[in-house]
Amino acid sequence: MRLLFHLWGKSNSWFLLRPLLNWLCFSAWEDNSTKVSYFLVIFFIAAFWYGLVPLAGAVFNRYSWVLFRKRFNDLSHYPLLCYTQYRKLKDEGGVYRFTGEIDSITDGHTLWVRGENLTIPVSLKKTKCWLLPVQDGEGIPEPPEQVRWNSVSTLSEGIKVFIGGQIKMQDNRLSFVTTKENPLTIIFYNCPDSSLTDEIIRCARTRNEYWNSITPVSIVIGAMSLVCMAVYFLNRPAYRLTIITALVAVFLPILPMFPPGLLLTLLYRRITWHARKLRAYWDLVRLPMRYLQDGEESASLSTGEKYGFIKINSPSEAPENTPFLIPEDSKEENPDWHFFGVLPPESSGENNESAEIHFPKNSSIDPFVSYGLLYDQPKRLASTYAFRAYSLEVLAWFLLLSGIAINVAFIFVILSLLKLV
Repeated sequence: MRLLFHLWGKSNSWFLLRPLLNWLCFSAWEDNSTKVSYFLVIFFIAAFWYGLVPLAGAVFNRYSWVLFRKRFNDLSHYPLLCYTQYRKLKDEGGVYRFTGEIDSITDGHTLWVRGENLTIPVSLKKTKCWLLPVQDGEGIPEPPEQVRWNSVSTLSEGIKVFIGGQIKMQDNRLSFVTTKENPLTIIFYNCPDSSLTDEIIRCARTRNEYWNSITPVSIVIGAMSLVCMAVYFLNRPAYRLTIITALVAVFLPILPMFPPGLLLTLLYRRITWHARKLRAYWDLVRLPMRYLQDGEESASLSTGEKYGFIKINSPSEAPENTPFLIPEDSKEENPDWHFFGVLPPESSGENNESAEIHFPKNSSIDPFVSYGLLYDQPKRLASTYAFRAYSLEVLAWFLLLSGIAINVAFIFVILSLLKLV
């Protein structure tokens, strides 16, 4: 007991648990239930360092990717920069998007990007750059890799670049620069421009949210704390069960990888992969609503084009090779098909009921505009996918924790058979 109090007083890593542990141990001293309190201490150490701290990191990581995707989607409301607009810009510039290929890097921090009819400088100072990995197959995609601005020179010339942010006068020339209000978003990619939005929504998520930057440190601190407790009671036979419990708790992070709970771990991985896919669908079905407000059927794009949707009875009515916004077929008996895209100009004169239907087209000046079919209203589909995704996540974590509990029980059954407890 004195050793624990000594550790609590000297170690800064205990400051978060110190009030709770002091209460537990003093209560045990007064109530003569010391052993039970030690088990509670072990439980709270394991729950805090193996559970709460990594999960806090997971929430932070998920929120960071949410901001990344939101920033990319928000940029879709700003115009694509072209030569004509560039010539009209003044010193104050504005917020624009631009796509092109790496042309060269000068001064160690100025990236020159070559578009169709314009080459523009980009200041890489204090800028986060992202490399979108090439995706193969239907497995879990790798998240974008952050590239330091001073390492961009290692990328080969000709790779595609997406830039979104502020243009202003710098070094007597208009350049893309990072500002406090509008930090630059720079993404290097190797896919068609029309597929970039979908790829970012699918990829910009953590593969394993539990394992993040603070998880290793948290696990080491928790394991060392439990080992210290076990060592303290090592020469006290009356606390054998406390020692064994502390040592078993040390290995809690790797218990899911051993039978008999391994089967539930495999189910957990499969279900979390499916939940991750549903969260991506949740974002994909909301893409058309970037331009349309609730109740609106059409809106004007930054290119001046008219964007909207029409309702059709079945995908067979749409033009050939019309894509689906989500690669999941409808299982509803009466789907409400929505066809999104750039609407053709309205014909003049009176409406003719026998006239041919004017379908949306996929020829927008902006390659990032969503074009395709949805089998229901986006808002309704988003609610459905959100509910399914979160339900599967709850089920997955229940299975994982159940597998850990089964393995812990299995270990104590073996130890009891060996008469070690």
